[in-house]
Amino acid sequence: MNHIHESEQGWTRRAFLRASSLIGAAALGGRLICPSVGFARDLPEGRLTLVNLWTDERLNVTYRDETGQYDLDALDEMNHILRCHHTGEVAAMDVRVIEYVNLVQKKLGGDREVGVISGFRSPEYNASLVRSGRRAAKNSLHVQGQAIDVRIAGVHPKIIRQAALELGYGGVGYYPRAKFVHLDSGPFRHW
Repeated sequence: MNHIHESEQGWTRRAFLRASSLIGAAALGGRLICPSVGFARDLPEGRLTLVNLWTDERLNVTYRDETGQYDLDALDEMNHILRCHHTGEVAAMDVRVIEYVNLVQKKLGGDREVGVISGFRSPEYNASLVRSGRRAAKNSLHVQGQAIDVRIAGVHPKIIRQAALELGYGGVGYYPRAKFVHLDSGPFRHW
């Protein structure tokens, strides 16, 4: 059950890259706040079940309907659960990283709960991680709301990593000792 569903590979990379190129946003202070609509017919259902592993908050949400319309209230709820767990600061997450997490989860064949280790990080918290020598980048995409560190219930992180690499979309970091995978909406790369 932890294998990647081969039948879903056709829509993943092509559709996601097309969709990502069409996502427009109004910018406020450099952060994405409102995605455009209309491309999502090529993407899987816009639904995720998230659990913040620091607060144990859960959210089962449909953030995009079948016509491609984003539900801004649902995105606000996602921003809240993906907030900086250290400071409580909420930021607008890049919808591309949300779609990336959704694609990886769907590629793995289901609607399993996605455990969030880190979504948005406040600049202060990220700087403290860098100072303490924890594996945090000085210019982390977490600070821009463009990265999410995840675990998926019942799926080994190595399998999550493989699914993300096969999509060939954004950043994929594998942290086997901590048992999570980093996904971001930056350029494709892996470590």
